[in-house]
Amino acid sequence: MSIYDTLNTEQKKAVIHDKGPLLILAGAGSGKTRVLTHRITYLIEHRNVNPWNILAVTFTNKAAKEMKERVASLVDSDSESIWVSTFHSTCVRILRRFIDRIGYGRSFTIYDSDDQKTLIREVCKYLDIDTKKIPEKNIINAISKAKDELISPEEFEKSIGGDYIQKKYAQVYKEYQKRLKASNALDFDDLIFKTVELFTKDKESLTYYQNRFRYIMVDEYQDTNTAQFKLIHLLASGLNEKGEKEYNLCVVGDDDQSIYKFRGANIQNILNFEKAFPNTKVIKLEQNYRSTKSILAAANEVIANNIGRKDKALWTDNDQGEPVSFTQFESDIDEADSITDEIRRTVENGQASYNDFAILYRTNAQSRIFEEKLILRNIPYKIIGSVNFYARKEIKDILAYLKTIENGLDNIAVKRIINVPRRGIGLTTIDKVNDFAINNDISFYQALTRASHIPGLERTASKITPFVSMIEGLRSNLLQDNYNLMEIIDDVLDATGYLRDLEAENTDEAKDRIANIDELVNKLVTYAQGSEEEPSLSGFLEEVALVSDIDNLDESTDNIVLMTLHSAKGLEFPYVYICGMEEGIFPGYMAIYADNPQEEIEEERRLCYVGITRARMKLSLTAAKQRMLRGDIQFNKPSRFIHEIPRYLMKVNMADKNLSTAFSPKKNRFGSEYHQSQISHKPFVTSEPKQFQGSNMGTLDYDVGDSVKHIKFGIGTVIDITMGGKDYEVTVEFPSYGTKKLIASFAKLTKVQD
Repeated sequence: MSIYDTLNTEQKKAVIHDKGPLLILAGAGSGKTRVLTHRITYLIEHRNVNPWNILAVTFTNKAAKEMKERVASLVDSDSESIWVSTFHSTCVRILRRFIDRIGYGRSFTIYDSDDQKTLIREVCKYLDIDTKKIPEKNIINAISKAKDELISPEEFEKSIGGDYIQKKYAQVYKEYQKRLKASNALDFDDLIFKTVELFTKDKESLTYYQNRFRYIMVDEYQDTNTAQFKLIHLLASGLNEKGEKEYNLCVVGDDDQSIYKFRGANIQNILNFEKAFPNTKVIKLEQNYRSTKSILAAANEVIANNIGRKDKALWTDNDQGEPVSFTQFESDIDEADSITDEIRRTVENGQASYNDFAILYRTNAQSRIFEEKLILRNIPYKIIGSVNFYARKEIKDILAYLKTIENGLDNIAVKRIINVPRRGIGLTTIDKVNDFAINNDISFYQALTRASHIPGLERTASKITPFVSMIEGLRSNLLQDNYNLMEIIDDVLDATGYLRDLEAENTDEAKDRIANIDELVNKLVTYAQGSEEEPSLSGFLEEVALVSDIDNLDESTDNIVLMTLHSAKGLEFPYVYICGMEEGIFPGYMAIYADNPQEEIEEERRLCYVGITRARMKLSLTAAKQRMLRGDIQFNKPSRFIHEIPRYLMKVNMADKNLSTAFSPKKNRFGSEYHQSQISHKPFVTSEPKQFQGSNMGTLDYDVGDSVKHIKFGIGTVIDITMGGKDYEVTVEFPSYGTKKLIASFAKLTKVQD
């Protein structure tokens, strides 16, 4: 039997299509990776396409590795010649070969988010920009967004008009790029941006890769941004033997799973694919092999409320399965208690292992209470999205040494380790060296080599010279023909005394740091032994720089996984809990009150759809009547997404006995349906009255039971009034926004006359 006989009808159509643009709309769990790998195999075996003429691009190293392994098991010929990698890895390989044509050295450094923040901080200090008034995060986001849209610093500066904040962004962007180039460094956004720039300015490099990649496949196409679209469009625009554009481009994606708008993803790339690439063939993969009928029915009902989508609906031959469970708890503490208890009982009864479970939430802050409960019950767990291994201090220190050895132009790396371990080189000295470097248009490291010539450093130059000599010695070791790359970290640790200092410290924290360094050595050995090309220090640093949180998920380890819904994309679990299903939490208030709420709510709904379709056997949705957020108790209604799932598809467990009113539809002001519980006039029981800092208490012109109007929340009913030291705390039930505790003098509530 042929391997293609195992494919369903639509999958097979996608596999055997060989000429022209192809859009595969692949629903969750519909076997898209299977289709891509079989398509690669088919092109090689039945269309005589050379393996090196195929490029397959995806978004995570995990997905790329899985695709490589599957292709290798199917293809008899040279599968290693096929480029299967992430967007960023693909661009790094291209830039390592041709980046010198746009003024960079091939041994460029890749800055991670911490390096980026450090450089932005330096630039703001240099430009005398107060980061309390204009936060670094906002500046970084503005620059990243500009790069996603292929807007250069010069173009950004021309487009801003008279806006003061935008002018500051433009100043930082320009200086930031100047310093990146001086350090021969690129940030993550630059990897795509500079590849597009290269192809736009250098026809030879573009033609080389157009001829190399005759067949291009892109996974998760709905997550591409403008820069990535331009990159793929350029690569796919090569001419065939007849001098015609064939666009042998196959993209796989699902507009219903486009959830990365905040990272610059442009859903229009997939919605308008047929316009960008004429004569596109569209194939829908709607058969799901992952989930039960009940779970898929719930997913379809939720996503059907979105307007901006292509028409499709998942179906499956799998069993009906259990109904989707929804439980509303009294508090977030009860929610965490119940979920962790239920998981423990299920495992103890032998029905599942801990690694069968995932707890998903909208924001990272929701993980804390689950961590506490899991620790209390001695249940093993792993959080995806917590501190990245490569972000730990000791790891960043060692990597900074390696970057300095590889690329002495990297100012951020050199500054990080100039006094680590301590060498008596203070901030004043570093500032003088930095000023000298800027005034003479040289790198920080080059300035260090001339320390004795820097005014004011006559005394401290003797402390800098040994550091420079050490770096030069380590660099010369690396250039020796018989040098073993796997010894480089040991040489750094020995030369710097870094490890000796930790051993002398002899604390539990120091021992953990030593263990982390040992793990970094393991990583280097693994890289050197498994590298497809000649192992190099630049190759190792590149691989480390491109690692994401999800790449570190070991699915064989027996622990519960906790992660945000965004992080869960691409994964699946037998048992999934989605907690915090409340208005204001999911969807969040930022989406509800956005300038374009419909667009933002649709993005949140797609995120909900992604969460639901992670579950294979059982899906549990939970909400809490009251939740602690930023130190305040909030009272929220069940999420509109809960109410979009028909009652017959759910097993509902609610503390509120009025289930019928909790699930009665009502239109909100944005036109989409969601439901609300019956307003309760029973006062909420609170702790002892708080002391408030407000205006002097006077009399209120409303009382419990009265209707009042709030400028933001609209009309609600007063259900409790508590006297504080200097003001009243008024608890109001708003039909659309739940229960709010407000300070009377700040809330400025006005009574609505009957």
